[in-house]
Parts: sequence; structure tokens; C-alpha cells
Amino acid sequence: MITETEKDSIANIVKQTGLKHIAIIMDGNRRWAKSNNLPSAIGHKKGVESLKTILKSCHKFGIKYLTVYAFSTENWNRKPEEVNFLMDLLANTIKKEINELHKNGVVVNFIGDLSKLSANLQNILNDAMLYTKNNTGVRLQIAFNYGSRAEITQAVKTILEKGYKSTEITEDLISNELYTKGIPDPDLLIRTGGEMRISNYLLWQIAYSEIFVTEEYWPDFGEDSLSNAIIDFAHRQRRYGK
Repeated sequence: MITETEKDSIANIVKQTGLKHIAIIMDGNRRWAKSNNLPSAIGHKKGVESLKTILKSCHKFGIKYLTVYAFSTENWNRKPEEVNFLMDLLANTIKKEINELHKNGVVVNFIGDLSKLSANLQNILNDAMLYTKNNTGVRLQIAFNYGSRAEITQAVKTILEKGYKSTEITEDLISNELYTKGIPDPDLLIRTGGEMRISNYLLWQIAYSEIFVTEEYWPDFGEDSLSNAIIDFAHRQRRYGK
């Protein structure tokens, strides 16, 4: 257990290391539910509570950007009843939490192909982004119907449609056509649930991110867990290929 004094030092670590952006693959909701003899829906609901905890911790520690993987382009292959549940869970969570998020200064943004979602869900997400866009607190990016290969493919198509010549294409140009335009690349990528893979998440953006994998399932990942990941990050030597 990390003490309150130690938690105060986490904010200093964040400042000293220049840690601005944490990306998280929130994995293990269903496995957590199974290990506790509960339906997967309960695991997903518990996962929402973990996200609320981590968002508050990011504010406390001075993390400016938090990007989380909520629903991938591949997740459509799950059972229809689970997909429908996840869509309803997102809609209901946003409607329930948006006023509190706004009150706390959180900027909410959704990255991914939202056009594939229902018109009602698109309206809810767009309203949330519009409502919080002028806030100055933690910037929360929720990757929903997101796949990094699809993101990069779309960026290339857009660049071609705009008529750029091959000699004009740069890394900055590509970055500016991604969903994360205007957001610094993640300094730290956290994956819960113990799997040692990236799962088509922010492939371009995490080129030089430090990676922290924990066996903890996402519903068990709390402030102490985040603190440990930040402490581990502080011991890394970031060379950027030098």
C-alpha cells in the first residue's frame, strides 16, 4: 500500500520526468468477472469504476492526457448481446457522468470511427465533446470503434485526397491526419491483464512510449497500481534510438 506522502511524491516524479500522457489498454474485465464467478457485464461495469478512479488519480498526479482503449474495431466479433451491452454501457455512463466530468474540468474526446455507431450514440458522444471542449483539466481520449491500422489507412487516404505530392509527405503531416491530432504521443503505455501485445492500439503514436504490463485485471487497477507504473517509468532511460 502506497502512503499519502508517497502519493505526493508521485506528483513530483511526474513533474521531474515530464510525464504528460498515459495510454492504457484496459484489459481483463471479462476474466475478472469469470474469476469472481460473476457475469461479464459486472466486469465491464467494474471497469468503468476503475476508469473513474484512474482519471481522478491523473488529475491528482498532474497527468495532462489520458487515452484509454474501450472498444476496438475487432470487438464487433464478440457476441451481439455483449456488443449491445457495451454500446448501452457507454451511452449510459456518459449521460450519468458528463456533468461531474465537466465540473472537474475534464475534456472528453472520442477517437475512432464513430460513423459506425448508432445515430443516438453518436449524438451522445458528440454532445459530450462539445460540452467539455473548453475545459482545461485532464484531456480524456476514449478510443471507441478504434483500430490503429484503420486510423493510419484513413490518414493516408485523406492525404492523397488533399493532393499532396510524395515529396511533401512527412511524419508531421501524417500525425496531423490521425485521430490524435494536437495531442502529444504517449510517454507511457500501460496494459492490464498480463497479455504481451499491443492489439492494434496507437501503433504510430507509441513508437517511443515506455511499456508497462501488469498481471492485474483492469477492474483491480487502482491508484496504487498507477503509482507503481509511474515509479517504474521514472527508472527508465528514454533514448529515442540514440
